[in-house]
Amino acid sequence: MNTAAPRDVSAHAGLDLAPFRGLRYDPRRIGSLAAVTSPPYDVVVRPDGLLHLESADPYNIVRLILPQATTPAARTQQAADTLRRWLSEGILTADAEPGLYVYEQRGEGLLQRGVIGALRVSEPSDGVVLPHEDVMPHVIADRAALMRATSANLEPLLLTYRGNGSDVGTRAVIERTTEGTPLLCTTTEDGFCHRLWAVTDPADLAEIRTDLAGHQALIADGHHRWATYLRLRAEHASPSPWDYGLVLLVDTARYPLRVRAIHRLLHRLPVADALSALTGLFRVRDLRVPLTKAREVLADAACTGNAFLLAGDGVFHLVDQPSPDLLARTVPADRPEAWRTLDATVLHATLLEHVWRIPEDSPEHIAYIHDTAAAVEKAERDGGTAVLMHPVREEVVRELARQGVTMPRKSTSFGPKPASGLVLRALTS
Repeated sequence: MNTAAPRDVSAHAGLDLAPFRGLRYDPRRIGSLAAVTSPPYDVVVRPDGLLHLESADPYNIVRLILPQATTPAARTQQAADTLRRWLSEGILTADAEPGLYVYEQRGEGLLQRGVIGALRVSEPSDGVVLPHEDVMPHVIADRAALMRATSANLEPLLLTYRGNGSDVGTRAVIERTTEGTPLLCTTTEDGFCHRLWAVTDPADLAEIRTDLAGHQALIADGHHRWATYLRLRAEHASPSPWDYGLVLLVDTARYPLRVRAIHRLLHRLPVADALSALTGLFRVRDLRVPLTKAREVLADAACTGNAFLLAGDGVFHLVDQPSPDLLARTVPADRPEAWRTLDATVLHATLLEHVWRIPEDSPEHIAYIHDTAAAVEKAERDGGTAVLMHPVREEVVRELARQGVTMPRKSTSFGPKPASGLVLRALTS
């Protein structure tokens, strides 16, 4: 398991958020805004969700963020050709002047507001943007090839920061802006209403920029895209548009995010084999109950130690109470206790690496799925094992990030995530 050693990230210069001319769909050229949006690329459940989105509208953004072709080179070329065609046909058009964008999501009793802009890319050691998860090299390579080919940031990643609670600065600009008429308003099939406003007034832009300069941010969703921004910035002589990347910044002191787990699907490991390997190492109990009840049992078990649900054979299996000797042998001791006791740490360092011997870097062996029911369904259909996780508390994530300690990849899912397709950012060399 690849993990980063603790580092000092106490000193930081602050966030530098710049306006840009957003690329947006012309509503006169598409069926509906809802029909052309998509969840972020890594949340789309392939192939079911992909086909659903592709059939929703011929201009759905998934054709750019998840192009389909026989080879990686053909996929990126297809995305570049598609974007070029949509621009020439006026499907996507650039706003008249640079601005930042206030973005609102409302649904399921939740209201979230933030600011979309081009953020100056900085190294983790700078202490400005803090990652909290490891990344997979092949995903970074894929996203980098796509951004190079399209010369665009196709979807914003999600960053959080903690505002100081004052009624000036970014919070004040957001509240003033949302009193006006939005550029767009649409409700996606998940029931969330999305609204977007442009902020172009120089005084408002200066107020936001000055306020954010005093803050650092945590990557909530988009570690691979941020790592891609870093790679592409290094490939281009500065100054250039590649010095910046598209982000959504949310003040979680004002708008707390939800933190959910990301589950694992082990393609080539039948449940019977997974359980057999756990004999004498973990306690295993069968739960012949519905998914909702099984998750409640998992939540209770997670209060007292590491716990997982295995699924795929029609029964839920609660796996908990790992052997202390096993943990001592398999979990690295040179990290804070909060890291050593994470479910994701035990899953990757102990179960995947030592018990099941599954390579975590291989898409042929392991997939990461956000939706619980989808993970179970795929495991049952394909004969593999779904490992269902309990979410980590946000304060644990933030504290580890401040210490410079990265969690195992795909440890958390913050949300709601920004819809892809509402605003894009074009780059020029």
